[in-house]
Amino acid sequence: MKKPTVFSLVREQSAFMTAIMSLLTFLSVLALGIAISIGTGVMRWNAQWELYTTIQVMDSENTQATKNILSSNADKIESLTEITTEQMQDLMSPWISGDSVLKNFLPKMWEVQFKTKSDLESVGNELSKHARVLTHSDALRSSTSAGWKMILMSTFILLLTLGTIGVCISYIARNTAMLHRRELEILNQIGASDNFIAQQMQIIVGKISLMATCIGFFAAVPVLLVILSTAHSARVGLLAMLGLSGAGWFSLIMLPFIIAVFSIWITRRTTIKILQAA
Repeated sequence: MKKPTVFSLVREQSAFMTAIMSLLTFLSVLALGIAISIGTGVMRWNAQWELYTTIQVMDSENTQATKNILSSNADKIESLTEITTEQMQDLMSPWISGDSVLKNFLPKMWEVQFKTKSDLESVGNELSKHARVLTHSDALRSSTSAGWKMILMSTFILLLTLGTIGVCISYIARNTAMLHRRELEILNQIGASDNFIAQQMQIIVGKISLMATCIGFFAAVPVLLVILSTAHSARVGLLAMLGLSGAGWFSLIMLPFIIAVFSIWITRRTTIKILQAA
């Protein structure tokens, strides 16, 4: 037979705690999910482009030397694409007009995909004596930097929500102790320990927290999936790389339980402090 708790939260407190915990869990899951998705996108982005490089020959006298280096290192190259003058003219036409003049200033360019990073570095050092070598990962560093900044912002929001949960739980525990001061005095008089009283509060808060965090989690997952779907449908740069791996989903599933355990710990800590100060 279950032992009933000595006291419980009043209905208004239970409703408030359930609502605030559900909302904060919703925000926490979204913040963590977005942070993990962007982190996954950044890693995929870097992995996709770290073996690509663009070679630009500004001086026509170096063109043949560059071609010779590329030919002699063909075994280290996965793919080699020469960018024609017509293609560069099409790319530059929105900013520069006058095709006959433009041809005199356009460099000779190749897009190269190497087999390994060491191949890129070794061949790149040879090419750098005759041409400008620009890796795609370096060229897209601003996009990667923006991704890391978004991760930091999402992490900051997650920490804020967890801090808010701690404050709310601490306030509710303190308020409950004040409302049930008479019961606490009786428990002390009959010899109940502080740990026993704190355990009663932990049981109450634990039940509400588990229910509220589950509500917040199941509300956040569809929203997160819509965000990822929208990013993928954009098919633009880093957005198309966002995603959640198995480890990412495991982290999201564990987050509500971590929040519930955190709430129970805050409850115990606050209740013990109140009892010791009384």
